[in-house]
Amino acid sequence: ITSATLVCRFNQTHEQFKDVRVRTGLQKCVDNAVVLELGYSGLGTVAENHHVCPIHPEYYKLPPLVTDPAAGKALVDEAGYGDFEFELITLDDDWEAATGDSIAAQIRDAGLKIKRTVLPGATYWNDWTKYSFSCTQWNMRPLGVQVLSLAYRSGGAWNESAFSNAEFDELLEKALSIADAEERSKVMKRLEEIMQEQGVIIQAYWRSLYRNYDPRVHGCEMHALYDHHHYKWWMDA
Repeated sequence: ITSATLVCRFNQTHEQFKDVRVRTGLQKCVDNAVVLELGYSGLGTVAENHHVCPIHPEYYKLPPLVTDPAAGKALVDEAGYGDFEFELITLDDDWEAATGDSIAAQIRDAGLKIKRTVLPGATYWNDWTKYSFSCTQWNMRPLGVQVLSLAYRSGGAWNESAFSNAEFDELLEKALSIADAEERSKVMKRLEEIMQEQGVIIQAYWRSLYRNYDPRVHGCEMHALYDHHHYKWWMDA
């Protein structure tokens, strides 16, 4: 179990995603457990649309998400985008494309229009921060605050959602100053709530990662960060 994941984010610089009703409406159309099963063969744990993992020391458990396609479509309709054709872009990597397909299918089943575009890496990574709605693989960081600082702080280096929220930024600064994980989790509770309330991302699951090796080889079990600790490896004669 790791905090590696696939994040499907709404780029809030695009007009259709400036309205929180559109973002949260699309979220409500998607059952994350279904995405895990169809997109990654169930090989992981269900996530909660806030990019903080249960294995992060400052994680705070919130009430379970409620999937409600009818309510989701109603929110999108209310915002004036009921007839708009959204576009979800992913890499052509098998599990990433399958995840995107699952998300798009559920949005389509809710009665909304959505187009799927699958791109090779050489094309995708040229404009990955510019797409309106796309899926990006994120590898594990040991702390939740590391992820939030990098990906969701206003002006953050990899803030592909263009999310900017003054309360979030202020609380994140506070969380970054707290060394004790239990105390930090008290601040993290509100940070996770803001991520959900603002509909920043659809983040369906946390990936379990695997490594194959000969049974004679020892000490090379899969590492959550893909590390190779060669000094621990050994073989039976």
